[in-house]
This record gives sequence, C-alpha cells and structure tokens, in this order.
Amino acid sequence: MEGHREVLDRQNLLNEANNEFNSHHWKRAEDLYTEFIDICMASGERDSNDLAIAFNNRGQVKYFRVDFYEAVDDYSAAIKANRQFEVAYYNRGLIRYRLGFFQDAESDFKKALEINANFEDARLSLHQTILDCEEKTRRGY
Repeated sequence: MEGHREVLDRQNLLNEANNEFNSHHWKRAEDLYTEFIDICMASGERDSNDLAIAFNNRGQVKYFRVDFYEAVDDYSAAIKANRQFEVAYYNRGLIRYRLGFFQDAESDFKKALEINANFEDARLSLHQTILDCEEKTRRGY
C-alpha cells in the first residue's frame, strides 16, 4: 500500500511531465513520463487514468519523432491501462492509417466513437479511412 507522500510525489512527477509536454520540451517530457510509468509499474498501479495519459503522451512524443511502431506500443499500453480512453484509440488509429493498415485504423476509430460519439476528429478520420481502403481495394493494392 502506497503512502500519501508516494502518491503525491508521483502526481507531481506527472504534472511536471505534462508541463514539459505542453511546453514542447519533448525529450524532457518523454524522460519524465518514462519515470512516472516505471514507478507506476513497479508499484503495481497498472490500471489508471494517469498511467493511460502518461503512455498516451509519451506515445505522442514518439509520434513526433516518427517512431511510429514505438508510439503504437505506447498507445496500446494506454488503452490497456484505461479501456475507455478514446484519445489513445484515435491516436493509434492515426498511425495505423498512416502506415496503410486501414482495417486496424478503422477499428480504432470506431472504438473511439463507441466511447465518445461526439469525437468529430475520429468521425472524420473514420470516413477518410473507409474511402482510402475502398480506393486501395479498387486499385488492387
């Protein structure tokens, strides 16, 4: 069982990581998210919204670096930590779309919309994915 101090320290670490992320200090943010994730995993805290956010945001940093497969791993870990985190499904879907994995992307966008029917970016991305998948099939790719 964690003490109040450990939880507070962990929350401060996540806040610092988020501040660095929002300031576009990508390397520092990634390092802090990794530290936060490691602490959570070591403490057995594997099911939480904070952990999902840390994985998702670290995935964003990797996406910006064009490390798509590593970003997908982080988005998948975010989903595992919080199955109702529609943003992680959307982000993973975007990468799958960019990599040409249209059916996987379609599945992720649909799941994001299942969780949040008002997620307009997911709706637009789903529509484009379906169109591009049909075009790919039509051309015989």
